[in-house]
Amino acid sequence: MTARTHDAFAFASLVTVATIYPPVSLNLATMFTSIVGNIVGALTPDLDQASNRLWDLLPAGNFVGKILRPLLLGHRTLSHSILGGVIYYKVLEFVLPKILNASYVNIGIVTVSIMIGFISHLIADSLTKEGIPLFFPFKMKIGIPPVSFMRITTGGFIENVLILPVIAIYLIWLVNTKKEILLSVLKLLD
Repeated sequence: MTARTHDAFAFASLVTVATIYPPVSLNLATMFTSIVGNIVGALTPDLDQASNRLWDLLPAGNFVGKILRPLLLGHRTLSHSILGGVIYYKVLEFVLPKILNASYVNIGIVTVSIMIGFISHLIADSLTKEGIPLFFPFKMKIGIPPVSFMRITTGGFIENVLILPVIAIYLIWLVNTKKEILLSVLKLLD
């Protein structure tokens, strides 16, 4: 999938989870950080590629990327697996309390939002012909549906003309049908 599709899918996933498990408390700083974190989480599995937008956003990102990309063992390997997800979660658990002020931002909500983005990336990539090595280091690739010829081509016609509009329609439907829940979440903002 392309970055644009990952962004849309991650945001739709975040809103879906928020309607199923609405937060008990929320402030503007947490909401903003969670939305940004969700998008960052959605793009993180592709840090194994030099073309990832996150490298351009980080200070000295291209330099850091040249050092870190080899550690990810190539595209769609470690970063697209359960093992990669566990490592990513542990890194977040260590780093986020050091860079976010817990007095202003609910680090738990931010962590969950980032992981929703990360997991949505893996789900979206499992819909592509390439599939994902979910059980890396085992080389077997997992895809939905299991037969690769039924899956979509990354950046192809179906992704651009069908998937993105379906995500937009889904979000409109979700907001319309769950507006009471979403409004109650927005009312939590300080």
